[in-house]
Amino acid sequence: MNVGEIAITAIDAVTRETMLFAAVGFLIGGLDDLLVDAVYLAVAARRRFGSARRPATIAGYPARAVPRRIAVFVAAWDESAVIGRMLRSTLERFEHDDYRIYVGTYPNDRETIAAAAAVAEKDDRVRVVIGSDKGPTTKADCLNAIWGALARDEATHGGRAVAVVIHDAEDVVHRHELRVFDALIDTHPTVQLPVVPLIERKKDLKAALVSGHYADEFADSHGKQMVVRHAIGAGLPLAGVGCAIARDALEALSGARNGRPFDAGSLTEDYELGLLVGQGTFARVRESEDGPLIAVHAYFPDTIEAAVKQKARWMTGIALAGWDRVGWSHIADWREHWMRMRDRRAPTAVLVLAAAYVALVAWGLSEVAHILSGTPAPGLAASVSLLLTVNLGLLLWRLASRALFTGMAYGPVEAVLSLPRALAGNLIALLAARRAVWRYVAMLRGAPLRWDKTTHAFPDDRTLAEEGLAG
Repeated sequence: MNVGEIAITAIDAVTRETMLFAAVGFLIGGLDDLLVDAVYLAVAARRRFGSARRPATIAGYPARAVPRRIAVFVAAWDESAVIGRMLRSTLERFEHDDYRIYVGTYPNDRETIAAAAAVAEKDDRVRVVIGSDKGPTTKADCLNAIWGALARDEATHGGRAVAVVIHDAEDVVHRHELRVFDALIDTHPTVQLPVVPLIERKKDLKAALVSGHYADEFADSHGKQMVVRHAIGAGLPLAGVGCAIARDALEALSGARNGRPFDAGSLTEDYELGLLVGQGTFARVRESEDGPLIAVHAYFPDTIEAAVKQKARWMTGIALAGWDRVGWSHIADWREHWMRMRDRRAPTAVLVLAAAYVALVAWGLSEVAHILSGTPAPGLAASVSLLLTVNLGLLLWRLASRALFTGMAYGPVEAVLSLPRALAGNLIALLAARRAVWRYVAMLRGAPLRWDKTTHAFPDDRTLAEEGLAG
């Protein structure tokens, strides 16, 4: 056997093995997703035709005669470009008579302090908290500093917040969200509203693809997956924005963690907290029967570099560190095991995806090599051919489902655009996985955790009007 024959044999072997590995991986993931879809369809049918269901519009959540106090936490590091507009917008939007916004800042971030203080000077519902440590630490560490300020304020001035609501410095809040939280927080330790990413349409095609893939993912996650988790009784991870945590739940965590309820050793404290405090609820409430959702809107990263950084942090905290930090539920709780395994499958899914791309390239090289050598290319075994056919069907179903949920949230144009954006999402996932592994290895070696945040933007008035979010 000469060198050329050895090379062709090696290429064929790589093609065969990577194709089989990827095909089996896609089959497992596809069947898992298909089962989620089946549960969702059953839930949707029960809600449509069943007699008992939660009110679907804000009319089912009447405002209390005396609204209770709610504390809104906004952790801010290097947010001088957006924090002022976000605070003014929030103060104008919230329709609730008793709330206070706590903005957590760092002593070495004077620009953010000044921007937040300029709003606080004109409205005493805003309180600027300057932590003792220089930033950036972690978001959880900043939230702990705010928690301490809330406790001191209540000890000095009296009163007690019934819940803590968490937002980020780039969020566009909904005017009715505190009303929903006030209605549900007595019976649930956490309440999560849907998150609706804004799509960057004013820059270039790359920005539209990158920011748009977040819209597709959240449309699926908060339109279907969280609904399924809630329906089967699994834990509901918090998104870190648009979520309320009952005061009693935070105080229990505070007592167990030396006065620091948010775990400063976590990169995804919101996800972990949602699983730890008990069965929360996911509130998909609309302004009217055909009206918009009561949800949080925000721009997500619109560059590949920023998206990779953010996705790597999520992957590190949830899919890698989650194995040892959160662990699993008791052995018989299949619901929790299923959902946590789905949360942690991202690195494996990326490995399968990488194998599929390798198989595709190797297959092309194999075809060319056999043509040049005048030898027949090896055919597919019947079992592999069947497996690929089944996977093709599952892929088409997945893309159709993705387009459907994106369309329900954003309309038919974005539904069609969700198809090419799937490729952008794959590229970002591949790059983020590499970064996540290195970060996780550094964590295991004792590297200090830092707030690896991205640069944020707050929509201007024209954009808010175009998105139907003005006023």
